[in-house]
Amino acid sequence: MSILSERLRGLNIGGWFSQVDCIEEKDPQGFPGFYEHAKTFITQKDLQFIKDSGFNHVRLPVDYFNFFKGENLELDNAAFELLDKAIEKILGTGLALIFDLHKCPGHDFHQGTLGGAQPFFTDSKCRENAKKVWSVFAERYGDKNGILLEILNEPVAPTSEIWNKVKDELFWHIRKAAPKAPIVVGSNKWNSPEKFADLTPLDDDNVLYSFHSYQPVIFTHQKAGWIPEPYFHQNRSWPGTYEPPQNRDVSVTLPLEDGTWDKNRLRSTMENALEFRAKHKVPVACNEFGVYVQVERASQLNWIRDFTALLREADVGFSYWNYKNLDFGLVSIGENLHNNLPQYNNEERLDRELLELLF
Repeated sequence: MSILSERLRGLNIGGWFSQVDCIEEKDPQGFPGFYEHAKTFITQKDLQFIKDSGFNHVRLPVDYFNFFKGENLELDNAAFELLDKAIEKILGTGLALIFDLHKCPGHDFHQGTLGGAQPFFTDSKCRENAKKVWSVFAERYGDKNGILLEILNEPVAPTSEIWNKVKDELFWHIRKAAPKAPIVVGSNKWNSPEKFADLTPLDDDNVLYSFHSYQPVIFTHQKAGWIPEPYFHQNRSWPGTYEPPQNRDVSVTLPLEDGTWDKNRLRSTMENALEFRAKHKVPVACNEFGVYVQVERASQLNWIRDFTALLREADVGFSYWNYKNLDFGLVSIGENLHNNLPQYNNEERLDRELLELLF
């Protein structure tokens, strides 16, 4: 039975083969290097815990440059061997797997928040390189039962029209290499549910359409060190009313989304994605959501409680961001900044209240 016939309930396991530099930044003295990190960051015990907790899949973000080296994109066989073993463990645990190309040649979702066009959309060579990368990944993993292939994480194209054209090009390239694999396609502007109004469906009946939700970002990402704009470093409660900024830092392109926010307004952010699902009779899921762990605890849990209730109400599947570390972790180990947070004050460093809310 295809995982698409179930309501997705899963966790992202970012930081394993993606955003490894962010893991290193949190604990530079203890970081063992990429290869040893890949062997130890997520263990069989972790995967079994995820399965036993009631989740039916994981989303595995992968940064291409950990596996392809130099201008000729030569394969790093040692890295691929580690990835092969990781995927075998995931599937062997009975979990389905969304294989997410998190960063591809010429595209970085975080750089997209800082303005300027991503080369992926302006340079055809970048897209050809992305196709080369996908040819390897799709041929290597696309015929395995339980794997879904996600073409690109959080595209930041100048316009939705450009994204529609590029995503079609990339989708059909992957489909040739993986004729039977479910393929995951997101909307433009960081998988915004709003941009589903402009998303064009694929003429293929084996597609999952994905949106991400961190709205409003000025609440969910407040105090996040990687966002330089002062407006994001104010304390905000949930629910709450947020004043517009007096001075806008034009170098930051994230939406500000001021005004009054509560569960009803949060529900409205999903409308375009739900209308797309109903109109085209296709599956839709939320493959990322969460609140930065330094946000005031009661408000953090209030937002998660409201959003997970809305997902259940709309019968929308999910992949929570993130299982371990990266500032949103269900588990936090070795993150010095978050060592003293009370939700992790137990032997497992597990946020048990958050785990409960996810179900």
